[in-house]
Amino acid sequence: MRVVARFFAMYRELAGKERLELDVEGASSVASLLGKIKGQFPKLAALSDSLMVAVNAEYVTLDYILKEGDEVALIPPVSGGGEGWITKEPISPEAVAARVRRDDNGAVVVFLGTVRLHSNERVVRYLQYDAYEEMAEKKLRQIAHEIEEKWGLKDVTFCHRVGRMKVGEIAVVIAVGSPHRKEAFAACQYAIDRLKVIVPIWKKEVYEDGACWIGKEGEAGHLYPAEH
Repeated sequence: MRVVARFFAMYRELAGKERLELDVEGASSVASLLGKIKGQFPKLAALSDSLMVAVNAEYVTLDYILKEGDEVALIPPVSGGGEGWITKEPISPEAVAARVRRDDNGAVVVFLGTVRLHSNERVVRYLQYDAYEEMAEKKLRQIAHEIEEKWGLKDVTFCHRVGRMKVGEIAVVIAVGSPHRKEAFAACQYAIDRLKVIVPIWKKEVYEDGACWIGKEGEAGHLYPAEH
């Protein structure tokens, strides 16, 4: 049977391609597929233990049995009721906040994630964000649903930009509307923390002397020459 593998961020660069069609035997697991991929792409042989895999835009375990036509995404560590979307255009915080303003909401908390000048003891020239867009938007909506279950808040909106961004530009906006400020602040904090864990969005920092993909908790990966 045939399945499609998709590569993102640093895995796409190591493989040298975005997608690959593979023929596998029936009742093959994700683990066996990864073995096949590592054999074909030696640079991927040292895949991190924190690698996650999604099949048809849902996270799965390595013993998951594949079916004909499955789309298997190799997810590097992510640096990802309500709504959430990915855009390549500059984000208007006012427009995002307006989506959660209601007469019943006495508080609207807005988080802006911007490109900072210094990171990992280097000067940042620009950032490059990459995303598995279909899955990222799905996971943003999942976080909004979790917030509704925890705090009873339905007015939660995410917008994350991808592509190249200069220092000072806005990469992500999260807006939470609530009758009271305490729940709004707590939910907004939860939203950005969960986004960093489960939403497949990756950040590459580009410096004067190189570039690296950023993993969990802001950890810098291997430094390699940057494109100018």
